[in-house]
Order: sequence, then structure tokens, then C-alpha cells
Amino acid sequence: MSKFLSIGQLSKMLNLIDQNNNKPLNHTLRYWEKEFKQIKPKIINKRRYYSSDQIEIIKLIQFLLKKRGLTINGVKNVLNSNINKLDDYNSDGLKADYYKEKIKVKSKKVLERIKGLKKYGKKNTY
Repeated sequence: MSKFLSIGQLSKMLNLIDQNNNKPLNHTLRYWEKEFKQIKPKIINKRRYYSSDQIEIIKLIQFLLKKRGLTINGVKNVLNSNINKLDDYNSDGLKADYYKEKIKVKSKKVLERIKGLKKYGKKNTY
């Protein structure tokens, strides 16, 4: 992914949507931007745009907050510590859990694509 996403597009991608009116919860991303120094969107004409690197950091933050139940300060500690080196030796680390989840999602997409190819043939999968 090399293109930039707007704050609304990123909110939708992360499923940060208000269940009542179906609008993106952009304020959540703006709050995280204030809390986590690692989030630095590119601002063009007063609009926020997020690169693929920024999106990965935000996905990790969302995973740690929502799926692992860490607090804001807990996530800050994980991001500020050199957790990459720790995960090399600890497969049960927080970041390892995030990447396991990411691999599961990508694997499901690949399997669905293969099933589509088998069922409909190469030309009709798009």
C-alpha cells in the first residue's frame, strides 16, 4: 500500500464507525494522534493523510487497546520500549500476537481468492 488514506477512509478501514448514523469516528484517530507521538499524519490543506507506515502503527495501537485491553499508558510503554527485539525471543509477545492476527486475516483472504478461482475460473474473479 503506497497511497495515502484520509482520516475518514482510515476510520472506515479500522471499522471506527458510529453504529447509529454510520459516520466515521474521526475524533478517535485525532485523539490517538495527540496521545501517541508515533502517529504523524501528513497534513495537506488542513486535511490529514496517513501513509502505510502510519496505518500499521495505528493498527497496532488499535489491536493493543481493543483486543489486548491495554490502557493508553500501557500502549505507550509498548511503543516506547524496543519491543521488536523482545519479540525475537518471545513468540507470545504483544507485537507477535498482532502479527499472528494479521497473518490469519491475510490467509483467509488468500483462501477465499483461491476458492473463487477454483469455482469461477480466472476471468470471473474480479
